[in-house]
Amino acid sequence: MNLILLDPNDLTVDGHVCITDPRRLTHLRDVHRSTPGALLTVGVQGGNMGKALLKELSAERAYFQLETLDEPPPPPLPVHLVLALPRPRMLARTLEHVTALGVKEITLLHTKRVEKSYWQSPELRAEKIHQHLLLGLEQARDTQLPTVTLSKGFRPFLEQQLPDLLGNRRGLVAHPGMPDPCPRNISEPTLLLVGPEGGFIAWEVEQLLTAGCEGMHLGPRILRVETAVTALLSRLF
Repeated sequence: MNLILLDPNDLTVDGHVCITDPRRLTHLRDVHRSTPGALLTVGVQGGNMGKALLKELSAERAYFQLETLDEPPPPPLPVHLVLALPRPRMLARTLEHVTALGVKEITLLHTKRVEKSYWQSPELRAEKIHQHLLLGLEQARDTQLPTVTLSKGFRPFLEQQLPDLLGNRRGLVAHPGMPDPCPRNISEPTLLLVGPEGGFIAWEVEQLLTAGCEGMHLGPRILRVETAVTALLSRLF
C-alpha cells in the first residue's frame, strides 16, 4: 500500500481523517509499522493526494491530521480495455495490474472460449471488483477508480457497443498470427481488445476486423492473459 486511499466518508468535518476498517488498519500496523507522528501519503478517492500526520493508531481506528491535499493523481492511459473474461483467479490479478497501470475504462466480455461458469464467480460481485481496483490504486498511488462494464454476449457487444466505442478511438485486436506487430508509444485514444486463453475464434476476429479494428500481435510467444495485457499496455503507451 504505497498510498492510504481514503473514502470521502473517512474525512471528518474538522479536517481530520478517521479510518476504522480492519484491512487498512492491519496494513498500517503490520506492514508500514506506522507509529503516531509519522507523515504518510494519502489520497481521496476521486480527488487529490497529499500528506497526513498520524495522531493515533489502535486496533479500532487510525486518526490523522491532514497536512496537504493538493497533488493531482497521475494521468490515465488513453485506452478502453475490452478483456475476454479470464479465469476468476486471473481476473483478480489482472484488474489490479491494469488499474495500477492507469486504465480507467474496462469491459469484461464473453467470447466463445470463455467458460460460462466464469460469469457465476464471486469475483464478479461489485464489492469484489471494487476491492481489486482499490488495491491497484494503492499500489500505483492513484485515486481515480476505473469503471468496469460486464458484457455477457459477443454479438450484442459487436452490434450495440462496439460502434460507439470505435467512434473516437483506434481499435486494436491483440491476437496471435496477425501480420502486424503491436505498435509502440502511441498517444491517441485507443480501444484495446484482448481475447481469452486460447484466443478469439476466427469468426470473432473476422467480425472485429470488419467493424474497423486493426489486428496485431506481440510476437511468437503465447502469453498468459495477465502477462499479455501488461506487455501490451507497456508497449502501446
